[in-house]
Amino acid sequence: MLTGLTIVFIGGDARQVEVIHKCIEMDATVRVVGFESLTPPLTGISHESLTPELLRAADCIVLPVVGCNDQGEVPAPFSSASIQLKKETLAEIREGTPVFTGIAKGYLKRMASEYSFRLIELLERDEVAIYNSIPTAEGAVMMAIQNTKITLHGSNCIVLGIGRTGFTLAKTLQGLGANVQVGLRKEADRARAVQMGWKPFVTTDLSVYHSGIDLIFNTIPTMIITAQIISRLSREAVIIDLASAPGGTDFRFAEKRGIKAILAPGLPGIVAPKTAGIIMANTIIQSLLEECQLRGDE
Repeated sequence: MLTGLTIVFIGGDARQVEVIHKCIEMDATVRVVGFESLTPPLTGISHESLTPELLRAADCIVLPVVGCNDQGEVPAPFSSASIQLKKETLAEIREGTPVFTGIAKGYLKRMASEYSFRLIELLERDEVAIYNSIPTAEGAVMMAIQNTKITLHGSNCIVLGIGRTGFTLAKTLQGLGANVQVGLRKEADRARAVQMGWKPFVTTDLSVYHSGIDLIFNTIPTMIITAQIISRLSREAVIIDLASAPGGTDFRFAEKRGIKAILAPGLPGIVAPKTAGIIMANTIIQSLLEECQLRGDE
């Protein structure tokens, strides 16, 4: 149980709501900023304003999956007020306090270094990213079905990158009967791809392997689907880019050529916020329980 721990939530979407519910179930003291417009309203918590005193009292702080931008602005869809993490407010976080987010950008990383709070990026942890790849793959398949005129069964698909998301997506497409090619950045991944029954190629050779492709799914967050590649695609082809914004596709040229290209980061929070929230909650709670155990052993 998390009895006696004060956890402060600052902004966030439906995923955060699931984490809040889990923390309440574990008997934590939960204080939230940016959820006053949520329907139905949260119970068992206290609504707060973002103040230095609030952060000073926190044993743990949970930020949205996207953290904040480089101006310190936090996304808060359940609030009519803007929320900003100012330097003077962050300075009040006690040294060593865990601050959870999904992915931290430069501003948050600099603040963590300057004020010595412990920044934990959940999406960098395998136990979160691998589970998260499941709703991502399901969301990508949903978008593919919605934006094509063909069945995925028998379609020709390319998945660029076979990291945690790409691997699950390629396996899902294969299970639906698609012909799957995978673009690899490391030759060491070729054996795994062959073992899974996919056709591997090195991503630098994409211009050779794109012929006859119906769908390209990208997970690589650097420009890889260039104008040169897009110029040779069929006008019926669809690109679904799952990489973090701005993605790895030349969207301007795709639009100019009339090819549908969709930037779709953060699919777990869109297609399965409950599942995605539970995944995050389990990791956060396990981390806090381990920390409590360590303190108890000292």
